[in-house]
Amino acid sequence: MMQTPPAAAAQATRSPREPELRATDALIEVLGLEKTYHAARGPLTLFKNLDLQVDTGEMVAIVGQSGTGKSTLLHILGALDAPSAGTVYCASTNVATLSARQAAAFRNSKIGYVWQFHYLLPEFTAQENVAMPLLARGQTRREALAVAANWLREVGLEDRGDHRPGELSGGEQQRVALARALVNNPRLLLADEPTGDLDETTAGQVFDLIGRLHASHGLTSILVTHNMDLAARCSRVLRLEGGRLTVSATGPKCQPT
Repeated sequence: MMQTPPAAAAQATRSPREPELRATDALIEVLGLEKTYHAARGPLTLFKNLDLQVDTGEMVAIVGQSGTGKSTLLHILGALDAPSAGTVYCASTNVATLSARQAAAFRNSKIGYVWQFHYLLPEFTAQENVAMPLLARGQTRREALAVAANWLREVGLEDRGDHRPGELSGGEQQRVALARALVNNPRLLLADEPTGDLDETTAGQVFDLIGRLHASHGLTSILVTHNMDLAARCSRVLRLEGGRLTVSATGPKCQPT
């Protein structure tokens, strides 16, 4: 089950065909990316000839002012939105060539998403929320709940599985959302301001958890954040400005604490 925020752009409909594949050591390779929106006041171009490469195992932070297109870039990388031009290879697949059905299957198997807001379903327990993607893939309820329980243990919430989101703190809700994002064992974690709604102490704890899971599960992670202290703990910090990505800083790869 894909956790899509209400404002996420709809995936463009394409004719069904075999996805375009590419042999590469990088998990993410973006070449000549362009994205233009057509508004009443005229076209708005967010990206022009943007290139990006993220190697397997990297933890990359993307920073920049509001409105520069950071979230849009994540949506394109994760096959939630289509580029106007260019190629976007993720796990050797050009996601820009996928049909809507292929894109949905790709997201469910390869990508985990965490948003600033948790988007948990309020009528279900934490364990049931984590199990949702597995149920959507056809696993039995018993199997899905067992796997979900293991993931709640990984995020330190093994004793909160029967609680509904309204009974959890903000940090606990985001940890449940992280467990849900990773329950299908994706290769890529995309996180859009995952600590933006949390206080400084809780934000640091959630970021520590992301770092531990990144390392222990061999993830490749791309995080959008305004928190430069947290961004500096990633292997690279990229700044999105004027439709281009530039290296803002390099730092130690985030390690478990």
